[in-house]
Amino acid sequence: MSLLFISDLHLDAAYPAACAQFSAFLRGAAREAEALYILGDLFELWVGDDDDDPVRAAVCADLSALTRAGTACHIMHGNRDFLLGERFAAASGCQLLTDPVALELGDERVLLTHGDLLCREDRPYQQLRAQVRRPNWQRRFLRLPLATRRMLAGAARSGSQRHMNRLPPQIMDVSPDAVSAAMRATGARTLIHGHTHRPGIHDFQLDGRDARRIVLGAWYEQGSCLKWSNGSYELQTLARTGPE
Repeated sequence: MSLLFISDLHLDAAYPAACAQFSAFLRGAAREAEALYILGDLFELWVGDDDDDPVRAAVCADLSALTRAGTACHIMHGNRDFLLGERFAAASGCQLLTDPVALELGDERVLLTHGDLLCREDRPYQQLRAQVRRPNWQRRFLRLPLATRRMLAGAARSGSQRHMNRLPPQIMDVSPDAVSAAMRATGARTLIHGHTHRPGIHDFQLDGRDARRIVLGAWYEQGSCLKWSNGSYELQTLARTGPE
C-alpha cells in the first residue's frame, strides 16, 4: 500500500506548466496509490464553489477521474483556498479534511496540517486567518458577486505578497513550540505540512523520543511529493519539462 502527500500547487491560469504537470501526475503516479492527500493551496485562489474559471474546472475534472479510477483523494483547506466547499467536493470527488487531522499509518500516528497555523510569529497573518475562517465572514463574502470576489481576492494576494516581502525569513517559518505542542496534543511522532515552501525532512527529539517534521514543497518550478509505503517515507522532487 502507498499513500501520496502533496501541497502548495497554487494552480492557476498564470502557471500553465504546473497545471499540466499536475494533470499528468493524476493520470500517472497518483493512479498507483491507494490515496492522495492534498494539504492545502491546491489553487492559487478559490473565491467560492460557483467559480466558473475553466482552469479550475479542468482540475476538478481531473480529480474526479482519479477518484473514479479508484484512488481516494483527501484535501485540506490552505490559506489561498479556504473557501473550498461541498460543491467542490462533489465535483472533484475529494473528501474535505479538517486542519489538523491525525492518521494512523501502520503502527504510528501521523499529524497532517497545511502549516499556516504553526507560523505563530506572524501575528498579523494569524489575526487575518482567524477573521476569514469565521462562518459569518465567509457567508457575507460568498454573497458578493463573483467578479467582486475575484477582485478582492486578487487585491488580498497582492497585499499578502507585500507583507511577506517585509518579513524576516524566520518569521514566515513554523514555530518550534507550535510544532511540539501540536504533536504532543495528538500523540503524533511525525508531522507532515506544507505552506512554507521549504521541502525537507527534519529529525528532532520530542520529550526524549525521536520525532520528525516533513515539509512538502511548492509546485511553482517543479513538483513535490511525499510517498509513504510500508512504513517508510520518500520525499520526491518531480522534474518538469519545459518552462513555466
